Amino acid sequence: MVTHKVFDQMRQRNLRKLATFSSNAPFFALLTQFTLTFQHTQKHNYTNVSMKWKKDSYFDSIESIHKSPELKPIIALKNRITASPEGCIPISDVSKKGLQLDIPIKVARFLRAYPSVFEEFTGPQYNLPWFRLTPEAAVLHDEEHAVYRDFKDELHERLKKFILLSVENKLPLKIIQGMLWYLGLPDDYLRELGENVDGNFKLVEMGDGLKGLSVVQTEEDKKILSVIQRNALRSGVYNGGHMEPVSIPLFPSKGLRLKTKILDWLDGFQKLPYVSPYEECPDLHPGSDLAEKRIVGLLHELLSLFVEHSAERKKLFCLKKHLGLPQKVDKVFERHPHVFYLSLKNKTCTAILKEAYCDKMAIGAHPLAEVRKKYINLVKESKVILKNRRLQNSSVCSDELNLKFNLDEGDHHHSSARSDISI
Repeated sequence: MVTHKVFDQMRQRNLRKLATFSSNAPFFALLTQFTLTFQHTQKHNYTNVSMKWKKDSYFDSIESIHKSPELKPIIALKNRITASPEGCIPISDVSKKGLQLDIPIKVARFLRAYPSVFEEFTGPQYNLPWFRLTPEAAVLHDEEHAVYRDFKDELHERLKKFILLSVENKLPLKIIQGMLWYLGLPDDYLRELGENVDGNFKLVEMGDGLKGLSVVQTEEDKKILSVIQRNALRSGVYNGGHMEPVSIPLFPSKGLRLKTKILDWLDGFQKLPYVSPYEECPDLHPGSDLAEKRIVGLLHELLSLFVEHSAERKKLFCLKKHLGLPQKVDKVFERHPHVFYLSLKNKTCTAILKEAYCDKMAIGAHPLAEVRKKYINLVKESKVILKNRRLQNSSVCSDELNLKFNLDEGDHHHSSARSDISI
């Protein structure tokens, strides 16, 4: 009892001292002036809103997005052929690499499905089928490599930003390799970079025997702005300060109506401070709306770096750990249908950044985007070629049948004539 009484007395004395100290005017003013970031964030609790997905035929019909998965293995095979000193390869070189090249059927059958890109001929030995590029595909290959050469600095900048979006400003090589297609970099980029690492990057150890790539940061890198910040600065609604309330561009789909409760929440969400995805923010409460706004901004910036400004959602899931994304990052896409569209075409879920297609002045086109579209148009010609071949084969078969029928008819007439003479 005595011990408890002494403890209570000590506690009361400490509380009186603290009250006297905190009432001191300079201290109180200092405390008011410098409010910690995490104290600010706690005011913005997570609001549970749910929105129904609505089909949008415009985004479902963007050919460059939905033909991209089909084009990827075609380009991979094209690169195998052009890497050969002879400019052609036997089918045995790639016949057992279907899984590695993301080809779901036999590689020979796949190559023959695209005669506008791959030309088949009989090889010099053992009558094996060999493949080379068609003249049209060879021209596009040269155009593609001209982009890699002429826009080298911009492509490096996109890779640098991608790495700077990560929590530790470094990423495992295997993660980067898996995203080269989206970033618009050649599939042998890391191999060549490993031999000639320039001043922008350096190879690092990631633990568990994994190697990674990090950015050699300069003072300019520390001042890097996201595309949302750059556009807001240009339009005069952002002064370049820290934690300013910058709105995320919204593009509602036709016929998509939100409830009043959700509209009110969205209005408050837009007025929250914008935290750049390139800034460290350890004080953000993971369950707050402010933390969610940063995640929306990060996904917006990530998709803006990609060739088609879109990516298969399952690919983005692989980045959760490295980019500090929440476990249920798919819910972020669903809760912000004015920013992202989830297309369910081709039996996969593709996340599309709406701003890239609704305001083409806001986000610059990727240097490789036009070449990819030309490849897609060339691939589409394969259907016409195969259809014409089938018609020709059908015509040849029909002519052969007619010839055989005519011969049979002729034999019949001759036989009848001989019968009449004998009678």
